[in-house]
Amino acid sequence: MNAWMGVLLALAALVAGGAFFGWQGIVFATTGIVFWLLLQMSRLMRLMQKAGAAPMGSVANAIMLSSKLHEGMTLVELIKLTGSLGAKQAQDTYVWRDTGGDAVEVVLKKGKLAEWRLLRAGEAS
Repeated sequence: MNAWMGVLLALAALVAGGAFFGWQGIVFATTGIVFWLLLQMSRLMRLMQKAGAAPMGSVANAIMLSSKLHEGMTLVELIKLTGSLGAKQAQDTYVWRDTGGDAVEVVLKKGKLAEWRLLRAGEAS
């Protein structure tokens, strides 16, 4: 979900709660907002725990990963696809390799996927 949409929904909940139920409505809306934020944080922590347990820079199949990538993906979406953290190559450049030697090199700009390329095992870099 877009971050601005979440902010607008939270403000709408606060305004509606205050308009219909007074201060109790504001407290109820705030409780709902905090609960939603805790769910998001829990989801992110589970993802990072799973990715941290996997070998760094490994992926099951680099070719399939390359086919699923698209410009504008966030780092969290990328980590969900790979199941591990990428091995850092250079500034904002990470690589994931499979057991066959194929690799996918991605470049992130402002936390979003800007470009990627598939590096086959038999080809020279």
